[in-house]
Amino acid sequence: MNTPGIPRSAATATQYHPEGLEGAFAAWQAELLGMLYYMTGNAEDAQDALQEAFIKCWRHRGELAGINNLRAWVFRVALNTARDLRATAWRRHRSRVEPTQLRLVAADDQDPSQNAQHQEQLERLRKALMELRPEEQEVFLLRQDGQLTYEQIAEVLNIPVGTVKTRMRLALARLREALKQ
Repeated sequence: MNTPGIPRSAATATQYHPEGLEGAFAAWQAELLGMLYYMTGNAEDAQDALQEAFIKCWRHRGELAGINNLRAWVFRVALNTARDLRATAWRRHRSRVEPTQLRLVAADDQDPSQNAQHQEQLERLRKALMELRPEEQEVFLLRQDGQLTYEQIAEVLNIPVGTVKTRMRLALARLREALKQ
């Protein structure tokens, strides 16, 4: 459906998130932070990357009319920002938050032994995710946190869809293996 006076692609971007760029970042903040945390290695750097990604997107807000998929574009900018931060020498030498330092709050109605088992499994999963190869981690996070399709991930990373599927298969196999231990 085209909006009168607005090119089709601009209508698509606006329809994808009617509140524009600010609303998109607000709505996708949790998913973006989750992806950025695993890309950068700690919560502080993830917050920095999110802010930097927003600034980069904001500087290019005039180009929104040419964007067909706002979500894919925002996640691509965030991914590239995290890559840049990860590659910065002084960031590489900072201490990383160990996956065991982050804990999810247990439901009040959950049995303590179930909660302990659940926390142990989450810690193994977090550790395994941190140990994935960067290219596997990116594909996994864009799919899980970004909720992008394989085709959108291929576009974001500029790789063939088959490569995306292979990386996802490898990531899932490694994560499953970590959960079996």
